[in-house]
Parts: sequence; C-alpha cells; structure tokens
Amino acid sequence: MPPPIEGFSVPLDDISLDDKYARRDGKVYMTGNQALVRAALMQRWRDEASGLNTAGFISGYRGSPLHNVDKELWRADQALDRSHIHFLPGVNEDLAATAIWGSQQANSFGDADYDGVYAMWYGKGPGFDRSVDAIRHAHMAGSSRHGGVLAVVGDDHPMKESASPAAHELLFADLMMPVLFPANVQEVIDYALYGWALSRFAGTWVGLKMIPDTIAATTSVLGETDRVRIATPTECSFPRDGVNLRVPDHYRHQEARTRHFKIPAAIAFAKANGINRVTHASPNPRYGIVATGKAWTDLCQAFREMALDEDQLRALGITVLKLGMPYPVDESAIREFAAGLEEILIVEEKHRLTETNVKDVLYALPDDRRPRVIGRFDESGQMILPDWPEFTPDDVVRALAGRIAHFHSSEPIRARLDFLRMRKERAAQRELLDIERLPFFCSGCPHNTSTQVPEGSRAHGGIGCHMLATFMDRGNITHTHMGGEGANWLGQAPFVKTKHVFQNIGDGTYFHSGQLAVRAAVAADANMTFKILFNDAIAMTGGQPVEGTLSPQIISRQVYDEGVRRIAVVSDEPEKYKSGDFASEVTIDHRRSLDRVQRELREYPGTSVLIYDQTCAAEKRRKRKSGRMIDPPRRLFVNDLVCEGCGDCNAKSNCLSVLPLETEFGRKRYIDQSQCNKDYSCVEGFCPSFVSVVGGLPRKTGAVTPPNMSSALPEPDRPEIAKSGTYNIMVTGVGGTGVVTITALLTMAAHIEGMAFSSIDQTGISQKGGSVVSHLRLAGRQHDINSVRLNEGAADLVIGCDNVTTAGDGTLSVISSERTKVLLNTYEQITGDFVENPDQAFPAATVWSRIESVAGRDAITAVDATRLATRLLGDSIAANMFLLGYAYQSGMIPVTASAIEKAIELNGVAVELNKNAFQWGRRTAYAPEAVEAVVSFDSGARDDPKTLEDLIVHREKELTAYQNSAYAERYRNLVERARNAEANKAGGLSGLADAVARNAYQLMAYKDEYEVARLYTDGRFQAELIKSFEDSGVLEIHLAPPWLARPDLETGVPAKRAYGSWILPVLRQLAKLKGLRNTPFDPFGYSDERKAERQLIVDYENTIERLSQGLSTENHGLAVEIASVPKMIRGYGHVKARNLKGAEAKQRELRAIWERQSSRSRNVA
Repeated sequence: MPPPIEGFSVPLDDISLDDKYARRDGKVYMTGNQALVRAALMQRWRDEASGLNTAGFISGYRGSPLHNVDKELWRADQALDRSHIHFLPGVNEDLAATAIWGSQQANSFGDADYDGVYAMWYGKGPGFDRSVDAIRHAHMAGSSRHGGVLAVVGDDHPMKESASPAAHELLFADLMMPVLFPANVQEVIDYALYGWALSRFAGTWVGLKMIPDTIAATTSVLGETDRVRIATPTECSFPRDGVNLRVPDHYRHQEARTRHFKIPAAIAFAKANGINRVTHASPNPRYGIVATGKAWTDLCQAFREMALDEDQLRALGITVLKLGMPYPVDESAIREFAAGLEEILIVEEKHRLTETNVKDVLYALPDDRRPRVIGRFDESGQMILPDWPEFTPDDVVRALAGRIAHFHSSEPIRARLDFLRMRKERAAQRELLDIERLPFFCSGCPHNTSTQVPEGSRAHGGIGCHMLATFMDRGNITHTHMGGEGANWLGQAPFVKTKHVFQNIGDGTYFHSGQLAVRAAVAADANMTFKILFNDAIAMTGGQPVEGTLSPQIISRQVYDEGVRRIAVVSDEPEKYKSGDFASEVTIDHRRSLDRVQRELREYPGTSVLIYDQTCAAEKRRKRKSGRMIDPPRRLFVNDLVCEGCGDCNAKSNCLSVLPLETEFGRKRYIDQSQCNKDYSCVEGFCPSFVSVVGGLPRKTGAVTPPNMSSALPEPDRPEIAKSGTYNIMVTGVGGTGVVTITALLTMAAHIEGMAFSSIDQTGISQKGGSVVSHLRLAGRQHDINSVRLNEGAADLVIGCDNVTTAGDGTLSVISSERTKVLLNTYEQITGDFVENPDQAFPAATVWSRIESVAGRDAITAVDATRLATRLLGDSIAANMFLLGYAYQSGMIPVTASAIEKAIELNGVAVELNKNAFQWGRRTAYAPEAVEAVVSFDSGARDDPKTLEDLIVHREKELTAYQNSAYAERYRNLVERARNAEANKAGGLSGLADAVARNAYQLMAYKDEYEVARLYTDGRFQAELIKSFEDSGVLEIHLAPPWLARPDLETGVPAKRAYGSWILPVLRQLAKLKGLRNTPFDPFGYSDERKAERQLIVDYENTIERLSQGLSTENHGLAVEIASVPKMIRGYGHVKARNLKGAEAKQRELRAIWERQSSRSRNVA
C-alpha cells in the first residue's frame, strides 16, 4: 500500500480548479466522482511512464448515487482527449457493459492502434443488477493483457438515493469477480489503479464498490503519479496460454480458467500489494476486528469516541484487519490474523459475506486455536450491529464496548454509553414535528401539470422526477423499475375491473429501455396510455442530455411504427410544431387542453401515447443563465389586496414559488421572484389578483449602502482546532438552493489554507426541494479524520439554512448542548404540503422547541437570512451565503475570510453576488440594527392591528372606503353584539369577538367589480410594486370581466385576458361607482354570485344573533367555530361557489351540534 497523506508539504499558492485533472504532485482537491476521472487519467500517465501506449474507454449509465460521473467526464473532455480516453455514455447499462467488453477485444484482430485499452464501466446498483447477463459474459471472457476493466458500482446501503437498497458484494462473489471496497476518496484513486493492474494480471474484470460516503465526499488527495507502486506476484500458476481475453475462446473453458487460475491470481495480487492489511497491530494480540470499506472508518471513529488511541489499542491487544478486497477471500491472511486471538468481531454493513467467509476459513481449526467469531449477532442471537438502514460509529461503540467489557472498560467508554443512552431517551420524549420536507417538483416543473390525470383515472409511476407525483395526492400511485413502466399493468389488466390506466415515463427512460414496454403493451393489446414526458433532459440526475437524438416527432414515429395508432402531443408551446413533422394523424394541443385530451385517450381502445412536451424548469434556468435560451422579461406579481388566499393558483400550478403571505387581512399569496422559473401556470388560477410585470427587475435595497456601513469589519476570533481533533460542521437546507455550495466553499478554503478536511453532501432525490444536509470535518492532519459523517453529538457548528431540516431527527442527533452552536435561518419556508393545503400553518413553535430542547437557548443564534438577503440583494438564493458570512463574523468558522473569498472566485459562479452576500452576512452579525435600517428603509409598512379594538377600527376604516360610514357602523354593531355576549356569558373566555370581527368583514367586503377596481387604484398596489421592483416595466392585469370574458372552450370557465396599464384609469372610474352597489342600478348586482354574497351577510348576522343569545362557557368553543366558517368562503366565481358548498356543509354540521347541545341544556334546565 502507498504511504498515508501525512508528511507532505505542498505549495498551495497556485491552486486552480484544473488541478484535479492536471496536477501530478502535491495535494489535489477532489470529490469521489472526480477521483474516478483522475484515476483514468493517471492510468494513462503511468502507462506512458512504463513505455506502454494505451488508451482508455469509459462507458456506463448515470444513476444515484453515481449520478454525476458523466457530468464530471464531460467537464474533463479536454483532459480526456489529451490522454487518449474515449468517453461514450451508454444508452443503458447493459449495452455499455457490452461496449466495455468490446474494448478488451481491440487487440484481438491485428488492427489495434494501441497496446491495449483499459476500461471503466459505471452504473448505479440497480443498473448493475439489470446488466448481470452482459457483465457475466464479458467478465468470463476476461480482460486484455494491457487493458483491464473496472466495474464501478454505486451502492446505496440506506436507500437514501435510490428506490431499492443496493449492496453487491454477494453478486460480485456469484460472478466470481474480485471486488475492491475503498474507504475514502484517496483509496478510490489507489484502488482504481490497483484494480486495473489486477485486471491485467488476473485476466478478470474487477469490481469497485462505491457508496455515497466515497462518491459524494470531498477531500484532498495526493497527486503523485507513482504513489501507488504495483507489486507483481511471482508464485502464481498460469496456463500456457495465460488468463487474458482471447478471440476465439470457447465459453466452456472460461469457468475453469476463472476458478482455477484467475481467482487464485487475484488473491495473490492482493497479498503482494497489501490490499488487505492490518491497520492496528499489537505485539500480543488477543482481540481481533475485521472491517471493510465504510465500516472501517466507522470503527476508527468508534475508537476515537471510546478514547482508544493506537497506543492503548496496542497495549490492550486489539488488532484490526482492513479488507480492501472483500472477495475473493484470502484464507491465509484470515488464518494468520486469527492466530492467538480469543474473538474476532466482524464489522460490515448489509450482507454477512465477510462474516461467513471468516467462519468458513476458521471452521476446521482445532478448538484451542479457533477464536470465536461474532458478527451481526452475538452468541445469544441478539443483533448487535443493525442491518437496516446502515450503522454508525456509535453502533460500533455499543457493540465493541460490550464485547471487550470483560477485559477493558474506562470512564470515557462509560460516559459515551451513558451519553448515547440519555440521547435516545430524550429523543423519544421530543415533541413531534408534523411536517416533513420531502422532495418536490421544482418551481415551474413540467410534471406539475403533466402528471395530472382526469377525475376517475389513475396513473402509474416509474423512475424519474415524475415519480415524486406518487408522493402527492394526484392519482399517481405505485412505480416500477427503470424501463419496466407499464408492464405491470399487463399483469393486472386481465384480473381487475379498472379498464384503463395512464403510465408516466420520462423521455430518458423511454430512450434507455422503455420503448420495449410500449412494444409489449401493443403486443398485449393493453388498454392504456403511455404519457411520455419529454422535458429535454435527464432531470432527476442533474440535467444530462439524452444519449443520441430524440424529439417528440421522432418518438411519435417510433411508437407509430410499433403499432400505436392514437398519438397526442401536448405542449406549452404547440405553435412551434408543424403537424407534418409527426407521425400520421397526431393531434397537437396546448397544455391547457390536457384534461380533455386525456379523457379522449382513456376512451380509446388499445394502447395510446401522449407526448407531453415542455422543457425541464431547471434546465431552462441553466440555459437562460448561460445565454442559451431567451429569458422572458415577464414576471408575475400578486396584488395581495385582491387575492383571496383560496389556493386556486397553487392547485393550477402545483408550484413552490407561489408562497403564503401573512397580511393584515389574513393569508394571501406572493411569487418568490428568486425561485420562479417563469412557467406562468399559476396565472391560470381563477383570480383577478395576478399582474404581469414585463421588463421589471426585483428591487435590491442593498444597492444603496449608507455611509456608516462602508467601514472595514474587524476580524473575529476564529475557533481553534484541538491537536488530534476535528472541528465539525453540519449545513442544512433545501435541495436546489445552493446548500452544497456552502460546504464546497468551506472545503476549498480549508484546502487553500493547507488544512485537512473531509465532507459529504447527502442529497439524493432531495436535490428536488427536499431536505439536504452536508457534513464537514476540519483538522490539522488527514489522519485525524475518520468517519466523514458526523455522529451523535459531534457537531461544533450547525448552519441551519432551513429550520425544518435543522429540527429533523437527523440534524438534532449531531447537536450537543455541551458543544454545538446553532446558527438558524428563521425564514418559514413552506413544504410541498402547502400546495395541497392552503391553510397549513408553519409549525414555527415546534421547530424552535425541538432545536432548543437539544442545543439549549443560549447556543442558538437566530436570523431571518432569507428575508434580509432577498431585500438586500434581490435574490433569496443568496441567503445561504449570507448565513456563512454571519457565521464567520460570529467567530464560528475556523478558516479565514480571504480563503473563503478566494474559494468563491475559484468556484466562478455568481461571484459578485456571493461575495456581497458573504459581506452582508458579516455586517449583519457585526451591526444588525444598521443592516435592519437599510432593509426597512422606506418599506411602506401597512397597518398591522394588534388588539381587537385595533382590528375593529381598521376594518371600519376599510368598510367606509369600501362603501360608506353607515356600512361600517353596521359592521361594528354586529361585532359589538358578539363582544358583549362574550364578555357577559363566556366566563372570561375570548375568541368569539375576534372571529366575528374577521369573518364579518370578509363577508361584508366581498370583492365585486367595484372593490377589485378600488384595490388596484387606491395607491397601495402601486406602493407594493415600487417596493418590489426597481422598474415596474409594462403592466398587464389578468382579468375575466363579466360580459367581456368568453367561456374557455376546454373548461367552460370564463377565460382570463391580459389588459394593459390602460385599464387602470378605467378601473379608477369604476371604483368611483361603488355607490351603485346594492341598488337597482348596479349592473353587476343581478348575478347569482352577487345575490349569494349579499344573502351571506344577512345569514351571518342572524347566526351571530343566535350565538350571542345562546352563548355559554360550555358552548363557547363551538360558537367560535361556527363564527369562523366564512373563512372557508374564498375565491372568485366557480372557485368561490365550490368553497361555499363546503362552508354550507360545515355550517350545517356545526349547527346540528349546537342545536343538540342547546336542547340538552334546555332539558336540564
């Protein structure tokens, strides 16, 4: 094995992002994905140095957790070209594996341009599963003498990044393929180089098992090309014709060659190169531990938690064997390690391959020489190391402490066990958090619309972003593996009453293998509709393009040739297509027609296809930023005075950029301009509050900095890292908001300053609006960092960019009141639940109490970073960087500000924005009042009633403006009636008068044409526009005026139109005609909606009269509930009518309860 990282002095003055693929010495900043690319480059450099002219070939298919490998390969295209490495992304995993097989045949026909081709196949765990046939054949055929093959598999033990758990050691063993299991990023490079050398030597493919802890990890690695020195075994027996691939080769000879020569050669190679090695030795060993991969780092971290350093372990006789090659087993190494031991503890995750192998190897030893072997279970059958979802260093602490208790215990061990026991007990008593930040569609995602199904239908899911719809209440249920979409219906259909289903399938999956499912459905004459969601990107894994050429036109022709005769195309831009480009008789409609089109398709007998065409929102955002797509100048704005908070815009758009806005009139809506991807589907909500601002830019108050804010900031006292210790940081946030950027900048800053570091970002499908956490350890020496993830109570700092994620059990587990500081963003960011429940309350009190119960009040620093960053910089995406600056100035960050700013420059993305956000965060920590003054300057704050009387006065003023003072007096009399009854009859209880004050106003200030006109022209709307935009641009107001609005041909609902700013003078005049309201001369008052609104006021007055007369302490709560029913009656037109029905049903239910209670009270009396 090569030497460890310590002991190298590396100049870091000329750091560049190109170092990872260019630098051939010193420390190099590297992620696990990048390590795979660098290893391929290093293999070429090493071959050149040894006189070989080789080429490289890389092929595979992306998938979590290996979803970024292809992107890294594309970024490194120039470096790959210079090193004669050809990257061919596979159409799917098994075809890629077959192409890899072909690379090993390049020297078999006498026309080779190179001495050999070394190759790398990559795929997620399920991708490995589906490719076993191809891989088995290719592996049995073997590798070429100067080639070699690595099969890189992305396993996901805890199933955080994939739809099924993946741990493939047993499959590698079944394939008779050696597998290497790196424990960190440095070993990814080292083991890849060993792997190619082993593959060449033994003539076999070699597996490289990767997991998120090595794939998504970041650290410094050593760049010396000759650091790994290959030792070639000299005592191996080979057949005369060798063990490498040959053409021709009869397949009947391959198994014997593998069993009798290749496997022994692999074992010999591992022994000669120390791949399986004793990492902790003792002169008098008595207790042995065997560990593999991540389990070894967990074990080393457990030693640290138990205060067992190398000297203590040596003295106690505890020795550790690290298996870098779990298969095939080196029996002699196991027997040698076991000599003299009393017991061996096997530390491995998921499967018990190593445990079984060790037991098999030692079984035949005499009783007095055979140590006890303990693995997943102890002697009594009790599980001591969990098999699901994965274990942590603290699980190892518990298991190991129990196993060695008969010969060693200590105060640190007892303290750690007590600490863990106490934490478990307290966690069980913690207040429950009733919301969860699950992954959700991006703002403007096509699937917000495309996954909708008509009432009475259901859709099946599959692999891709659209699978998130199965988490939502929209008729999307169940899923299949990738490429099997729809085939499960073939087995259901003959046996169920349902006659038709929709099947979602992404364009990437369709191209990967899903076409076969369409073919199978046609062959079975299945009554179903494939919804092929064409979004121009493999969005779930990061926006990669589909391999090859694909378009809606091509798809239509392909499925037509397969026998599909009913094909429909739905698009957000149908005008861009000419029907002649498609297969015969294809229909093309706007996405607004989706419901009708789907209703037609479900009536069609046989297999039909709907191609839903709309570009991925995230891809649009990327293209717009890079200038590859026009960025529409149109932004949507909500006049919250007109908004009813009904949620119809949320229902139409399913969009997380339509956010709740708490106002003096209750909850309304606003558009998050930073996150909005300009899908515009929210404007289709039936509501006159939406305004298009064409050409306007969000306002940045920080652009004008007062003179007293320009002075230099003092440097804070930064935390020091203890000798042999680590400084541990967790960053929490929401996927897609730049959380991982914070960790990347901190690790790069540490790299710049020559510190040791390691980090991991846990994202998976949470990159789509779900909870994301990043773990970061900083140290003086790399040797001091073991487990990359933080364990129980290990955090020194938590930067809580999202308070919901911070309040989650995973984050709370790393917080300790004795150690951890928490910097918390108090901004109340909604979850996907809000889209379906417009009245969902954000559990701020629960979030705070959960964090406080673990960290302690004094350890928490709270700041609304999102509000401040948005106001100062015009973009909420700056909030996380703002928090980093705040943390730095508060003395929570060990690296220097200059290193952080250098890292921002190296990152090269939004450099000025990020630097400014960092500086504003620092200034806010240093002088919060001054920054708040900047943000609040000329904010034009509206009235915010605090007391009941304030509320009544406020509403009287509004109703006077709405109609007249007499109307306002009618309102006050009604409220006073309830107020007096509550004071005299409710025994000191409160709430009824407040409910009447709010709900009576809502009913009386119904938003008819005069009121909407007033709320657009009384000055408040213009003030909000000025506050929100630097330049209000050109305004368009989206309205559906009576008499002018024509019914929509699809829905029958009056269609909204955009009216230019010329409509404002018209509205101003209309508002002056409010005196016509409720008179025979009111032209709008004869509609059913207006009649119903007037009647509701009368009915409510009668209801309050009855409640006031019969009020008591016993029925007070019910009275408040009855008085609050009108808050359900929100919206306009058909939306309001629908909500009115629900309110009337609720009113009847509550009145029935009131009457029963009143009857019982009279009977008692």
